[in-house]
Amino acid sequence: MIAQHYNSIHVEKNLLKQIKIKENQLKIAQESNMLYVAEGLQNELLKLQDELSEVQDVEIQALMNLLDD
Repeated sequence: MIAQHYNSIHVEKNLLKQIKIKENQLKIAQESNMLYVAEGLQNELLKLQDELSEVQDVEIQALMNLLDD
């Protein structure tokens, strides 16, 4: 259980780091008027945000299961 919690925290931190990087890349692409690159980065950013949401949903579900026990 503790290892699973550690893994989800590690995954969440990694996703947050990747999101921050994509946001910076997107800002640069937009400032440089690189429309296709910006569009691709927006898509990647949305996917990362969805993954982060899924990780957080799993953590919430695990906490709810602990309360049920």
